[in-house]
Amino acid sequence: MSTSDKFERGLEVRREVLGTTHVDRSLQNATDFNRDYQTLVTEHAWADIWTRPGLDRPVRSLLVLAMTAALGRWEEFRLHLRATRNTGATKEQVKETLMQVAVYAGFPAANSAFHHAAEVYAEMDKENPS
Repeated sequence: MSTSDKFERGLEVRREVLGTTHVDRSLQNATDFNRDYQTLVTEHAWADIWTRPGLDRPVRSLLVLAMTAALGRWEEFRLHLRATRNTGATKEQVKETLMQVAVYAGFPAANSAFHHAAEVYAEMDKENPS
Protein backbone atom coordinates (compact mmCIF):
# COMPACT_ATOMS: atom_id res chain seq x y z
CA MET A 1 0.00 0.00 0.00
CA SER A 2 0.96 3.56 -0.53
CA THR A 3 2.85 5.18 2.31
CA SER A 4 2.27 8.68 0.99
CA ASP A 5 1.52 11.51 3.37
CA LYS A 6 -1.99 11.67 1.93
CA PHE A 7 -2.58 7.98 2.64
CA GLU A 8 -1.26 8.33 6.18
CA ARG A 9 -3.40 11.42 6.84
CA GLY A 10 -6.46 9.61 5.47
CA LEU A 11 -5.69 6.51 7.50
CA GLU A 12 -5.51 8.57 10.68
CA VAL A 13 -8.93 10.16 10.05
CA ARG A 14 -10.45 6.86 8.96
CA ARG A 15 -9.29 5.22 12.20
CA GLU A 16 -10.55 8.15 14.30
CA VAL A 17 -14.00 7.93 12.73
CA LEU A 18 -14.54 4.21 12.09
CA GLY A 19 -12.25 2.80 14.75
CA THR A 20 -8.90 1.08 14.54
CA THR A 21 -10.36 -2.45 14.65
CA HIS A 22 -12.59 -1.94 11.61
CA VAL A 23 -9.92 -0.15 9.57
CA ASP A 24 -7.19 -2.63 10.40
CA ARG A 25 -9.51 -5.52 9.48
CA SER A 26 -10.32 -3.86 6.14
CA LEU A 27 -6.65 -3.38 5.36
CA GLN A 28 -5.67 -6.87 6.50
CA ASN A 29 -8.42 -8.38 4.34
CA ALA A 30 -7.28 -6.44 1.29
CA THR A 31 -6.42 -8.61 -1.69
CA ASP A 32 -4.61 -7.96 -4.94
CA PHE A 33 -8.06 -7.34 -6.41
CA ASN A 34 -9.23 -4.63 -3.95
CA ARG A 35 -6.00 -3.21 -2.46
CA ASP A 36 -5.99 -0.25 -4.88
CA TYR A 37 -9.59 0.47 -3.87
CA GLN A 38 -8.58 0.60 -0.18
CA THR A 39 -5.93 3.16 -1.12
CA LEU A 40 -8.43 5.16 -3.18
CA VAL A 41 -10.97 5.27 -0.33
CA THR A 42 -8.34 6.21 2.24
CA GLU A 43 -6.73 8.95 0.18
CA HIS A 44 -9.79 10.50 -1.39
CA ALA A 45 -12.72 9.98 0.97
CA TRP A 46 -10.78 10.26 4.21
CA ALA A 47 -7.83 12.54 3.36
CA ASP A 48 -9.37 14.74 0.67
CA ILE A 49 -12.96 15.06 1.92
CA TRP A 50 -13.13 14.37 5.67
CA THR A 51 -10.26 16.80 6.34
CA ARG A 52 -11.67 19.72 4.35
CA PRO A 53 -12.58 22.90 6.22
CA GLY A 54 -16.14 24.12 6.34
CA LEU A 55 -17.95 21.17 7.92
CA ASP A 56 -17.12 19.61 11.26
CA ARG A 57 -17.07 15.86 11.87
CA PRO A 58 -20.55 15.58 13.37
CA VAL A 59 -22.04 17.31 10.32
CA ARG A 60 -20.06 15.16 7.89
CA SER A 61 -21.17 12.10 9.85
CA LEU A 62 -24.84 13.12 9.61
CA LEU A 63 -24.50 13.78 5.89
CA VAL A 64 -23.10 10.30 5.34
CA LEU A 65 -26.02 8.84 7.29
CA ALA A 66 -28.53 10.80 5.23
CA MET A 67 -26.95 9.81 1.93
CA THR A 68 -26.51 6.14 2.77
CA ALA A 69 -30.11 6.00 4.02
CA ALA A 70 -31.38 7.69 0.87
CA LEU A 71 -29.42 5.22 -1.26
CA GLY A 72 -30.37 2.20 0.83
CA ARG A 73 -26.72 1.35 1.56
CA TRP A 74 -27.47 -0.29 4.88
CA GLU A 75 -24.08 -1.83 5.57
CA GLU A 76 -22.45 1.61 5.26
CA PHE A 77 -25.32 3.25 7.15
CA ARG A 78 -24.86 0.88 10.08
CA LEU A 79 -21.07 1.32 10.04
CA HIS A 80 -21.37 5.11 10.08
CA LEU A 81 -24.11 5.06 12.70
CA ARG A 82 -21.69 3.20 14.97
CA ALA A 83 -19.06 5.79 14.08
CA THR A 84 -21.18 8.54 15.64
CA ARG A 85 -19.61 7.41 18.94
CA ASN A 86 -16.38 8.84 17.52
CA THR A 87 -17.67 11.79 15.50
CA GLY A 88 -19.79 13.42 18.17
CA ALA A 89 -23.08 13.29 16.26
CA THR A 90 -25.79 12.74 18.86
CA LYS A 91 -28.73 10.35 18.78
CA GLU A 92 -31.07 13.37 18.65
CA GLN A 93 -29.18 14.74 15.62
CA VAL A 94 -29.39 11.34 13.93
CA LYS A 95 -33.15 11.28 14.54
CA GLU A 96 -33.55 14.75 13.02
CA THR A 97 -31.40 13.76 10.06
CA LEU A 98 -33.62 10.75 9.43
CA MET A 99 -36.68 13.00 9.64
CA GLN A 100 -35.13 15.04 6.80
CA VAL A 101 -34.52 11.80 4.89
CA ALA A 102 -38.24 11.04 5.14
CA VAL A 103 -39.20 14.26 3.42
CA TYR A 104 -36.41 14.52 0.86
CA ALA A 105 -35.61 10.87 0.06
CA GLY A 106 -38.92 9.22 0.87
CA PHE A 107 -40.70 7.62 3.77
CA PRO A 108 -39.64 4.07 2.85
CA ALA A 109 -35.97 5.08 3.06
CA ALA A 110 -36.50 6.75 6.43
CA ASN A 111 -38.58 3.83 7.69
CA SER A 112 -35.75 1.42 6.91
CA ALA A 113 -33.19 3.83 8.36
CA PHE A 114 -35.09 4.13 11.65
CA HIS A 115 -35.37 0.33 11.78
CA HIS A 116 -31.62 -0.16 11.19
CA ALA A 117 -30.77 2.63 13.63
CA ALA A 118 -32.88 1.05 16.38
CA GLU A 119 -31.05 -2.25 15.89
CA VAL A 120 -27.63 -0.62 15.91
CA TYR A 121 -28.40 1.49 18.98
CA ALA A 122 -29.64 -1.64 20.80
CA GLU A 123 -26.40 -3.45 19.88
CA MET A 124 -24.35 -0.46 21.04
CA ASP A 125 -26.27 -0.31 24.34
CA LYS A 126 -25.51 -3.98 24.99
CA GLU A 127 -21.81 -3.39 24.23
CA ASN A 128 -21.55 -0.35 26.50
CA PRO A 129 -24.35 -0.36 29.09
CA SER A 130 -24.42 2.87 31.06
